[in-house]
Amino acid sequence: MILNYIWIGFFVIGFVVALIRTIYGYAVGSETDAHVFAEIGMGTFTSAKSAFTVALGLTGTLTLWMGLMRVGEKAGAVNFLGRLIGPFFAHLFPGVPKGHAAHGQIMLNFSANMLGLSNAATPMGLKAMQSLQDINEEKETASNSMIMFLALNTAGLTLIPVTILALRATSGSANPTDVFVPILISSFCATLVAILTVALRQRILSSKLIMWLGGGIALMAGVIALFMNLSPHARTEVSTVGGNFILFGVILAFIVAAALKKINVYSEFIEGAKEGFGTMVKIVPYLVAMIVAIGVFRNCGAMDYITQGLTSLFTWIGTDTRFVPAIPVALMKPLSGGGTEGLVVSLMNKETSFGPDSFVGRLASIMYASADTTFYIVALYFGSVGVRNTRYAVTAGLVADFAGILAAIFVAYLFFG
Repeated sequence: MILNYIWIGFFVIGFVVALIRTIYGYAVGSETDAHVFAEIGMGTFTSAKSAFTVALGLTGTLTLWMGLMRVGEKAGAVNFLGRLIGPFFAHLFPGVPKGHAAHGQIMLNFSANMLGLSNAATPMGLKAMQSLQDINEEKETASNSMIMFLALNTAGLTLIPVTILALRATSGSANPTDVFVPILISSFCATLVAILTVALRQRILSSKLIMWLGGGIALMAGVIALFMNLSPHARTEVSTVGGNFILFGVILAFIVAAALKKINVYSEFIEGAKEGFGTMVKIVPYLVAMIVAIGVFRNCGAMDYITQGLTSLFTWIGTDTRFVPAIPVALMKPLSGGGTEGLVVSLMNKETSFGPDSFVGRLASIMYASADTTFYIVALYFGSVGVRNTRYAVTAGLVADFAGILAAIFVAYLFFG
């Protein structure tokens, strides 16, 4: 429902701003302001064409990765990750009885999300919520375990950010994977903050949990320290080479593991690739709708006014302002994944905006993968089990999103500043 209001708002605000500019333009003789409706009209056609071009380019990339993910799923990658992180999760959900089905479902959901398997993660997540509801004493109120589960989902830790890498490749990036390591760092920060926020509220921050989190923090601090000691060129080089090495290593691991299990790798890849093509067909209308609406909002001048206002504010504070054009991505992400995707595509357009390899284009890419659609996730999961009182679930999710965005800005300056 909120996406409906946002979409309508883009057009209404666009019309109002354009009308004011037109009146002002004829009053003072400003040709640019007077002809703003013509610019908006032409922009709708340009935006629609741009959206379809992006979708067409995404088809091949998503088809490839959906096929590879299917191979990984059949090879047991999700189950492997579930076993790997199982001991850690036992400390996050003390309210779930040992051996309960919810434990396995939660781990499989988290593992699938880390691998970018959203199609598999959502059904697993819904099953996990139902299992948590079965042991929930107050059926219309979110339990502590439910809130922790939702916080982990809204933080969105991702090992393989397929969608944004595909968008960058389609937008003509010279190095689509140069944001791989920054995304890993920023999404880790969002997840860490989500866990700490909920754990402190629920008073489950045990010594063993602190040890697990401390190990993760130490590892990520080591990665950041390593990159801070490198020159800007070396950071980009290491991130690009390292990202590509990890990605290809994962692909090879999927294929080899599936082959060792005597799975018909090629057939499974084709089946997964078919799902990718179907997914892309479903995305096209949403992508066109959002990119056209964002185009109206931008061409009327409203986006420029917001950016200029924020730039003036941060200039007055005394901070660098290069990150400001990417702020709309941060504001949109908790509300709508499709809307955020449209904003990112617009910012990465080489002809009308900054381009994928600009500072803004890279920052927008990192922001996109460093937070998740909090309101959608809360509505989907709690709605599926009839929970009305979500307590502090939304707050925890938004805190995690905010931490992810701040981390995204920090790593963008660290790697590409």
